[in-house]
Amino acid sequence: MWLLEKKWKIILIILILLDLFFLSALISYKITIRGELVKIPDLEGLTLEEAKKIASQEKFTLLNTGSRLDPRWEKGKIVAQTPPPDSRIKLYGEVKVIISAGQEKVIVPRLVGQMVQNINELLQEHQLRKGKISYVHTPRYAAGKIIAQYPPPEAEVAVNSTISFLVSQGEREKSYLMPDLIGRRASRVIRWLQAHDFRLGDIRYVYYEGLDSGIIIKQFPPLGYKIQKRNLITLEVSK
Repeated sequence: MWLLEKKWKIILIILILLDLFFLSALISYKITIRGELVKIPDLEGLTLEEAKKIASQEKFTLLNTGSRLDPRWEKGKIVAQTPPPDSRIKLYGEVKVIISAGQEKVIVPRLVGQMVQNINELLQEHQLRKGKISYVHTPRYAAGKIIAQYPPPEAEVAVNSTISFLVSQGEREKSYLMPDLIGRRASRVIRWLQAHDFRLGDIRYVYYEGLDSGIIIKQFPPLGYKIQKRNLITLEVSK
């Protein structure tokens, strides 16, 4: 009986040793496999020379597979890679990259002298976009006319670039202080305002006890208010 127990003990020890052996072999295999893999960094935006230095340090092979136009990166920068960043490949495995050939270029048309509200279609034809618009008062150009642009005409720029403009607002309007019209005869005031190109709004006629007809009793804008000739002047007149 004791011989049988001894035999089973020996078999159990052998099985435990075999399990330990296979477990050790599996761990060693995983460590070996892991040691043969390298993690791929993000190469986008780097030059080919910069990427080659990283490839040498990280122990993978860099392969340039061509170039393409790209609006994001200037000529010579990496725009795409395979496998993507953070992938793992075998030691000295290949990473393929594509290099930017730069942006597609267009010639800026001459827009000085055009009315700013009419240039959208022309910009679209040249694959350009309207940028910042600044305004300045000047008697030399009609309001709305483009008097300067940047980039200038004939400049070579990337597709979808913005063009900024300086636009005339015409001659600066003069300002006037509203006089006191109350108590004056409306017919004379109206003739004077019309003769000097001021704009008249509503003229209301209301009964006012004890006052002759045709006398201004209310005005808008009021006395001392700053106006320009395009502002409406309204009056209330006795009848």
